[in-house]
Amino acid sequence: THLATVDYLRKTARPVIVIAASGMCAGGRIMNYLKALIYDKRTDIVFVGYQASGTPGADIQRFGNKRDPLSGEKCGYVHLEDKKYDIHAQIHTLSGYSAHAGQKDLLNFVARMRKPPATIRIVHGDKEAKQALCRAYQEQQGEQTRVLIAGER
Repeated sequence: THLATVDYLRKTARPVIVIAASGMCAGGRIMNYLKALIYDKRTDIVFVGYQASGTPGADIQRFGNKRDPLSGEKCGYVHLEDKKYDIHAQIHTLSGYSAHAGQKDLLNFVARMRKPPATIRIVHGDKEAKQALCRAYQEQQGEQTRVLIAGER
């Protein structure tokens, strides 16, 4: 099982690379790897794609390379499932690999539809990005399409 692999990697203290795509640090198997290995300076955590604000992945990116101004030692930490973990792993981000379409691609997708949709529901993204996409759809579609952001009224 993957838990046996996590335990083996933790016990042997072998260098490890953990690869995390968008949203993966919020739950699932990756959490076991992070909790077991994030403290180890021999571990490299590589983020591939965007980590949404307020998620553990974004916090690891933001605080993972934080250093104490006096000692120069790494001092970042993250909360994973309500427990604090010091981050000593090396943190890397490879941008440009997100599988999500950008605003221009989404607008073009709707513009190419033979029949405009009656309703567009925006369900994914940071608040500001969702609001910007909503405004762009409203400008593009006018009154013929209702644009809603999930969780907002």
